[in-house]
Amino acid sequence: MTVRNWLRERTPPPPARLAVRIEEVLGARCEADSENASTHCLDAAETVLRDIVTRPTAGREAALDLLTVDALVTYAFEAAAVNPASLESRAIGAMTRLAATARQ
Repeated sequence: MTVRNWLRERTPPPPARLAVRIEEVLGARCEADSENASTHCLDAAETVLRDIVTRPTAGREAALDLLTVDALVTYAFEAAAVNPASLESRAIGAMTRLAATARQ
């Protein structure tokens, strides 16, 4: 199953605009095996967050991208939940990565 198909099976589904933006941000990662959905979603979230924090201003126009980051991180942990033993280390790694992105 691809990441795209895995995402489309999530319930409840996101609003249409958000779903389109999520797939847009994931890009080619959408066609990757869903076994790595957690990594792909977190990588995409980090990319979007980096873009947001490097903008000269991030007002209302950043709202969709902020929602996209939130959704991708949520999906990353939903996918990671299939292996509960790794959740703590994955959470620490994700927090570290995202915090470092915000500090740049």
